[in-house]
Amino acid sequence: MLVSFIIVAYNAAPVLPDILRDLTAQDYDHGEMEILLVDSRSDDGTRAVFEKFQKSNRADFQRVCVLDNPGRTLPRGWNVALREARGDIILRVDAHTRIPADFVRRNAEDIGEGESICGGTVTSVLTGDSHWQRVLLMAENSAFGGGAAKFRRSTKKEYVETVAFAAYSRRVFETVGGYDERLARTEDNEMHYRMKQAGFRMLLDPAISSSREARSTLSRLLRQKYLNGRWIGLTMGVCPRCFSLYHFVPFAFFLAVIVTSVLALLGHPLLAVLMWAAYGLAAVLMTIRAFAGGEKFCVQGLLLPFVFLLFHLWYGAGTLAGLCRLPFWKARQENRLCPAVDEVRQALRQGERNGEG
Repeated sequence: MLVSFIIVAYNAAPVLPDILRDLTAQDYDHGEMEILLVDSRSDDGTRAVFEKFQKSNRADFQRVCVLDNPGRTLPRGWNVALREARGDIILRVDAHTRIPADFVRRNAEDIGEGESICGGTVTSVLTGDSHWQRVLLMAENSAFGGGAAKFRRSTKKEYVETVAFAAYSRRVFETVGGYDERLARTEDNEMHYRMKQAGFRMLLDPAISSSREARSTLSRLLRQKYLNGRWIGLTMGVCPRCFSLYHFVPFAFFLAVIVTSVLALLGHPLLAVLMWAAYGLAAVLMTIRAFAGGEKFCVQGLLLPFVFLLFHLWYGAGTLAGLCRLPFWKARQENRLCPAVDEVRQALRQGERNGEG
């Protein structure tokens, strides 16, 4: 089966050589792979890296295409690639990802056995090895700080609600169409909801593995948390049912902090005391669990409960900001409909009729 392997990148020149080397090391037949490299108008030489790879490897793969994403966001980039894709299997990873040599083959095997969507476990890794970076990584890998998605820690083969860096049978996108370009983030949540509504299941196969570079500074992680929360708030105006309750736990916590603080200032501190006692206990227990999992203790690790707190506050504040902005965001003409969803569906179906799929 022909595999369309997609990378969408913006200002990722320093990390691209790693994932591109991993790509050339794949043990899947390169003659059955097309590589679609999408540059989102980078200004750091990303396109030059892509073009160098294209020139050096065009004879090794069935084809290598360097594509332009003038819209610059990820969902627009995925749609650019989907319109071009000829493969029976569509596989996409982020620019900061690392994959083992069997990554494409194992995904193709699952799709070949009849699965529609499959993916594997994803671990976050460090680019440095300072004690502080290790603390941030522990917070990100913790279910308390980084999310409870099964692809982060499951060890059994099972059907799940979502997968990361997934492989899709072409017919999945032919059925549900392209990504919603109104969403700068949370596009996977909305897309996977449509896929599940169409009857497709997502297989998590722990034999498939990959890793991604963790953000190495607290400021970058907090920005990520805030923007993720903000786009959850905005996406409620597009597809409110694509989120689980746990997506709103930081928002509920943020509101509880505000309400209990106001009550405490008015002379009713009991709820604030109970809430902070419960939260502090949970944060300490999750810190102990992180070190019990094999992490070497360091003094900076004592700050882990405070890192958890910052993660939750920034995420919750982002969700509140997104919900407050939602009426104004929806009122903009370009946010009322997304014709690209159907345009991509038609392009994929036309490609199959023309014998390209």
